[in-house]
Amino acid sequence: MASLLMAFAAVTLTVWGVSLIRPVRWRALVYSLPLPITLVLATTPVDVDGSQVLGVVALNLFFAVTAWLHARRGWHIVLADLAGVLAYLALSRLVAVLAPVPFVPVLAAVCAAWVAAAVLLPPPAPGRPAEPAARPGALVKLAGAASGGLLMVAIGRYLSGLVVTFPYAGVLVVIEARRDLVQFARHFTRNSISLVAFFGACHALQSHGKPVALTAGWLAFTACALGLHLRLWR
Repeated sequence: MASLLMAFAAVTLTVWGVSLIRPVRWRALVYSLPLPITLVLATTPVDVDGSQVLGVVALNLFFAVTAWLHARRGWHIVLADLAGVLAYLALSRLVAVLAPVPFVPVLAAVCAAWVAAAVLLPPPAPGRPAEPAARPGALVKLAGAASGGLLMVAIGRYLSGLVVTFPYAGVLVVIEARRDLVQFARHFTRNSISLVAFFGACHALQSHGKPVALTAGWLAFTACALGLHLRLWR
């Protein structure tokens, strides 16, 4: 029960935080923080292997499918969101069939794919300026994030190993970020290498126990994210 409450709190705070931030770049960074991932790894016997790195790919697939269907094909955001979840679950099912997934070959392939995407994808465009129209208050947004977070945690319990990267907050974040979803997806794609670094550090040190592995993961994530954003500032 305690682990479910912590996961619920992490999802709720992530969605709420994203809803309060206007610049798309910082929204994507806040969403990328490995809070739900950390709680799942800390409170379950799941170890990091290649399946979690593929889970990062599945997260990118979720955002890409949702953004394409909503922004390019004109689907309602809820239907596009559902299609993105189904795409994530389909890839997750394939990963489960292939398990156990070796870490090093998958890590090398995903890093190469990320470099190719970073080179080929156009840089994310700046988000739209904040609209002057009235927006829901912070407490209203918190209540919405909490109700949605409870549902996401309940669903995530049934995804076994791929529960680590299930887009708990993402299912709700894409609705909040629907006006800038293409830019958000591109920012997340660039930020996602930080999650790969997180899993790489966790895998390297998980034989020393979860606290050591997770601490190393957060340090790797922070260093990678800072490197990416310092480069953009320059």
